Amino acid sequence: MNLPNKLTIFRILLVPIMVIIPYLNIQGETLGISNSYLIIDLIFIIASITDKLDGSIARKRNLVTNFGKFLDPIADKILVLAALILLVDLGKLPAWIPIIVLFREFIVSGYRLIASQNGGQVIAASVWGKLKTVTQMIAIILAYIDIGVFFECFTGELTGIRFAINLFATIMMLLSVIATIFSGIDYLKGGKDLLKDK
Repeated sequence: MNLPNKLTIFRILLVPIMVIIPYLNIQGETLGISNSYLIIDLIFIIASITDKLDGSIARKRNLVTNFGKFLDPIADKILVLAALILLVDLGKLPAWIPIIVLFREFIVSGYRLIASQNGGQVIAASVWGKLKTVTQMIAIILAYIDIGVFFECFTGELTGIRFAINLFATIMMLLSVIATIFSGIDYLKGGKDLLKDK
């Protein structure tokens, strides 16, 4: 097994570790932020870095494999959805956000399945897809260091740096949802011919 695939598997293995952290009752805070949240955030950041690394290494060293093509996007989805659902469980995020993300991923996965059965037709990634990825990562990282909850900046209860972090986290999360919706629409448009019977 080559290095990029090992990094992908490592990313998947980090997810259950990230998920069990809140249930370990880790005590203490740093700068007013729960140490549990900081550990989760650190694990998520490490996992996100491996996402960038495995792809770049695979392309640079010509180590692209079918196993990697299959597992890499699955690892990304598992990581992002686990982080979002955990935020819902922690009461920091409304459930409709990961539901929209999950809905989009089901559509994209379905289209990819049909494309693979039709000669491996590739649906080009749009700028919305790239924006979705970047804003999701930033939003999730911020959400774990945010002492407030989603949209709390508009209640008037936060001030100073706490207000700024919550505002930025909320904006990035909303942008990621918008990009998720539009990237899904672009995917539907790009693959509409796949649904036509030949």
